[in-house]
Amino acid sequence: MRGAIRAGLALLTLPGLAACKPANRYAAPPPPVVGIARPEQRTITRYLATTGTTSAINSVDLVARVQGFLQAQTYEDGATVTKGTNLFTIEPLPYQAKLQQAQAQEAAAKAQLVQADTEYNRQASLGRSDFSSQSQVDQALATRDTDRANLLSAQANTQLAAINYTYTRVTAPFDGTVTAHLVSVGDVVGGGNTMTKLATIVQLAPIHVDFSISEQDAEHIRAAMAAKGITLHSLGPIPVEVGLQTETGYPHAGTLDYVAPMVSAGTGTLSVRAVFPNKDIVLLPGSFVRVRLPLQHDVAALLVPDVAVGADQAGRYVLVVGPDDLVAQRRVQPGVLMGQMRVIDSGLKPADRVVVAGLQAAVPGEKVVPKLQTASLVR
Repeated sequence: MRGAIRAGLALLTLPGLAACKPANRYAAPPPPVVGIARPEQRTITRYLATTGTTSAINSVDLVARVQGFLQAQTYEDGATVTKGTNLFTIEPLPYQAKLQQAQAQEAAAKAQLVQADTEYNRQASLGRSDFSSQSQVDQALATRDTDRANLLSAQANTQLAAINYTYTRVTAPFDGTVTAHLVSVGDVVGGGNTMTKLATIVQLAPIHVDFSISEQDAEHIRAAMAAKGITLHSLGPIPVEVGLQTETGYPHAGTLDYVAPMVSAGTGTLSVRAVFPNKDIVLLPGSFVRVRLPLQHDVAALLVPDVAVGADQAGRYVLVVGPDDLVAQRRVQPGVLMGQMRVIDSGLKPADRVVVAGLQAAVPGEKVVPKLQTASLVR
């Protein structure tokens, strides 16, 4: 009886055993596919890149140098004028009258001198013939010399009156753009010992760009100058390029025209200046600009797409794929940007395989499936 029960239980458990399957096992995903490229080898011009500010070559405050009512403003605010253009007129009639008065006094002094000179010559002739005393001759000589001094004084007064009369017309000292007027027609200007500011005239073309470079960069520039036979007195052949913050690249070309003779002890930098034609008046004084100037030409360099260069607290890096298809982080020293490509000054070799696409999937230490691309075609 017990045997029959055991046999029946065994038959009942056979279907359950037959229904069991092997347990599920984790299958790792395949390595991600990333785009790689060899660094592009080019011959480039190595630049020194920095920042600077624009400044006007000439900027002058127009002031009233004589006192009087402002009679006229003969330009429109913001107008571009040429040298010698009359801009303001300050009540000229009183100064014209003073000039005429000085001229009349000069003419009277000149006539007085002619009479005194004639009298002296007559007294001297009579004195030689003993018809006139020596005291009379001396008196005639003193009168002539006094009248001669009076004539010189009258001539100086005429000159001063003429100068003040010219000051009644405030003219442009050079070609430039005049700011809005600061004093209205009818106001009294130039009162007391002060000179009233009327406006400012600024020369916009050409224009200067001022910037500073480190002492080490200064030595590089001097080496570049020496290689071309250029001295500090002939800086013109050294080109300089600038670009505004809103512009792409360096569209404005100029030349170096000044290098300070000494390094600043406080900052350890050297002041440098360049001049730009600025014919289209795109550069305005006080603008912040990007500056670059060439240091070396025909330099062999390695370039990678700029998107392939990352940054963290330790500096700049690129991701490279080794022979075992493992990703590694490589510290690099980046150089200038040339279009979409970044010059790598150090840290890479021509045979390195740089990750240029699928950067999010490339994890240092993990394996990937590299797919070769052309570096210059990466966007």
